[in-house]
Amino acid sequence: MTALLACAASAPFTPAQAQPYPSRPITIVVALAAGTGMDIVVRSYADKLSQTLGRPVIIENRPGNAGLAAVDGALKAPADGYTLLAATSSAMAIRPTMFKKPPYDPNTDFVPLSHYLKSPFVLVVNPDLPIKSVPDLIAYAKANPGKVAFSSTSIGGAPHLSGEYINQRFGVQMTHVPYKISPQAIQDVAAGHVQLTFAEAAASLELIRGGKLRALAVTSTTRLGTLPDVPPFAEASGIPDFEAVSWHMLFARAGTPKDIVDKLHAEMSRIIATPELQTRMSSLGLIPYPPPPIAETQAYIKSEIDKWGGLVKSLGLAGTI
Repeated sequence: MTALLACAASAPFTPAQAQPYPSRPITIVVALAAGTGMDIVVRSYADKLSQTLGRPVIIENRPGNAGLAAVDGALKAPADGYTLLAATSSAMAIRPTMFKKPPYDPNTDFVPLSHYLKSPFVLVVNPDLPIKSVPDLIAYAKANPGKVAFSSTSIGGAPHLSGEYINQRFGVQMTHVPYKISPQAIQDVAAGHVQLTFAEAAASLELIRGGKLRALAVTSTTRLGTLPDVPPFAEASGIPDFEAVSWHMLFARAGTPKDIVDKLHAEMSRIIATPELQTRMSSLGLIPYPPPPIAETQAYIKSEIDKWGGLVKSLGLAGTI
């Protein structure tokens, strides 16, 4: 009996977390509400991920507070690969500079598993304006300093900063008019109350095709499949490095075991490359993005924080929330 106890005591102990990953359901916390473009895309790849991994992948929508609700939910979970975060550039590149006391650091609190798409904006103007191109807009804004207004929802959001980025890059003085909801911000351009806005493609496509809005450019460096005749802003302006997009990424908590991080990165890269996911994202006015290596994505996030954080500081918005 003593010998048996001694053998049992010397036997290796295998904790629950040493079981092959995954051994239970995975939760993806989503920073936007159910039914949004981000939610639709996440649910699409979550289904594929569940099939591949052989475990349920549960979607938990936590909209609110510019993504902070979702980030906080992911931060409170263990770094074990069972709680992941789908977040946008607003939460991971813009808001950290706006906080008085940042509650998280995108560079040290999370590891990016997959940078899978970019979400550009369409620069649209009221069709009654004598503006038919980006050069027309720049010339018009310079001739009318402070008299050209652009609408967007939320101060410090990606569409707002897109307009301020143009102000900065071209030395113009367009005025920001904040709105509570995106549809009203777009409708008021069509009605002539505001001259222009930076709209998501899915939200503006019908008005563009109906002649209620004139599309001048998309803020990505490539064209949109849903608006193939609308040039990228970089092409239309002659500034090749101009890009003002939101993006979506899937994150894990920093400290998640490397083998789990590598497994999820590889599976996401495979899933995002499938024709079904490529078509789904393109149909929503989004640009599928082949997930780069993790180190490259980390460098990109740092560059985006520098880019947008610098603009936030120049606008006096740093530490305002």
